[in-house]
Amino acid sequence: MRPDLSAVPIVDLAPLVHGGPDKRSAAHAIDQACRGSGFFYVVGHGVDEALAARLDALCRAFFAQDLDRKLEIRMEKAGRAWRGYFPVGGELTSGKPDLKEGIYFGAEHGDDHPRVRAGLPLHGNNLFPDLPGFREAVLAWMAEMTRLGHVILEGMALGLGLPASYFAEHYTADPTILFRAFHYPPPHDASEGWGVGEHTDYGLLTILRQDDAGGLQVKSGGLWIEAPPVPGSFVCNIGDMLDRMTGGQYRSTPHRVHNRSGRNRISLPFFFDPGWDAKIQAIDMGRADGRAGERWDHQDVHEFRGTYGQWLLGKVAKVFPELGRTAGVT
Repeated sequence: MRPDLSAVPIVDLAPLVHGGPDKRSAAHAIDQACRGSGFFYVVGHGVDEALAARLDALCRAFFAQDLDRKLEIRMEKAGRAWRGYFPVGGELTSGKPDLKEGIYFGAEHGDDHPRVRAGLPLHGNNLFPDLPGFREAVLAWMAEMTRLGHVILEGMALGLGLPASYFAEHYTADPTILFRAFHYPPPHDASEGWGVGEHTDYGLLTILRQDDAGGLQVKSGGLWIEAPPVPGSFVCNIGDMLDRMTGGQYRSTPHRVHNRSGRNRISLPFFFDPGWDAKIQAIDMGRADGRAGERWDHQDVHEFRGTYGQWLLGKVAKVFPELGRTAGVT
């Protein structure tokens, strides 16, 4: 039976979170979603709603500040770590400035971390705003999202007919984690363009907490469909590396955002990706055509050879060209 591509499906994760005989049914639902639209909502995830509400409120308080205050943690201050704040228009998607501002966070790496001492980009300390409770909320959120990422990938592994621990053993024992808080201000008029243009995500799995403003669109079956807010849920989608690993049986799906609500939109995407030094290889399950000519960036992800860190650096340097030049990434 062909999957229904007219709407983003909802998957109840409770059997995977709590264990039990229904694990396989939840895994099957994830597998069907990944073979269909490549997007799915998750409920029954066990994430504390109070933590989500607290983080949302703190992000709104940060973005409501004057620009000078926000620039106190601008990305340039973090150097190669690529952490901190960027203003509206400071990030490029498909070579065009996005109509959003945001803060980048990642795993906390002290100055004595070997990769920090080596000057490796995307490793270092986070820059936190001077708002009470902000640092604690972000660190708690990243810990919860990491837990949830392992749960979802366990379901994916079972859905693919692999051992439940496949991804944890091969790719995510020490995952690359990136958390971003985005603010999409309401555009002055409809001609201003997209909050973020058409793109696919880079890695394994994106877990998104969106507010009630809406605006997320998913390209499914050649058509753009809405992914409206579902209370208490997360929106999940697969990235280019999972497309690569599964030989295209799971597709990294293009998506975009246009804030048409007339209100401020807060988006909290978390990227749960392979370890930095993990060598990306295809799972032995057949190979589909990468269809480079049909992708938004005309790349064939199946031709990539190397580590996830190499892939990620090349991608991020295109999003922030100036920081990419500073870090020596071309």
